[in-house]
Amino acid sequence: MKLMMFSDFICPFCYIGFETVRKLKPEFDLKLEWRGFEIHPDWPLDGMPAQNFHRGASAEERRAAWSRIEAMANAIGLEMKPPAMLYNSHAALEAAEFACELGLGEQFEERVYRAYFWEGRNIANRALLSELAAELGIDCRAMDEALKSGKYSLKLKNNALAANQRGVGGVPTFFLGDFPLIGAQSEDVMRLVLSRARERMASIEA
Repeated sequence: MKLMMFSDFICPFCYIGFETVRKLKPEFDLKLEWRGFEIHPDWPLDGMPAQNFHRGASAEERRAAWSRIEAMANAIGLEMKPPAMLYNSHAALEAAEFACELGLGEQFEERVYRAYFWEGRNIANRALLSELAAELGIDCRAMDEALKSGKYSLKLKNNALAANQRGVGGVPTFFLGDFPLIGAQSEDVMRLVLSRARERMASIEA
């Protein structure tokens, strides 16, 4: 069963949705087709304090919002911290597209999410991306040359076009065929959706 996912590394719900799907992959023999979808191209490469982006919310409101995110993460055994600094994700999304072509997309994506939401690192930094890639045995020089070519920037533009054609307005958005599922779902809800999709597929094949 193929599941397409539009997501961005700076979105905590994308990380939760990504890990939920990874937990359910063996149960449903899922093939995850990841599509990088940049939601804040305006965020600076050197980052900005998180409170600058959330100016309209009080510290108490921000804590309450993160508590809800943390509860969703804890439910699937995922540890996350609220980023103190917010960073641009464009380079990381390009690098992930390169890793996908090598068959290491899922591993690289998990590593980038963890670097951002647990280690608080700047995922806009090319040197960091090379470091994370090297951990997975990816040829950093080849990745650097590939990103300089502009091929993966074009790939992100094509992803955005595909998302727009499918009516995607935010992330994460999943597609089972043409059926959209918007937002991070609990493990139980995602299991129910996948079970029903599998039943539909079985009835069609029968």
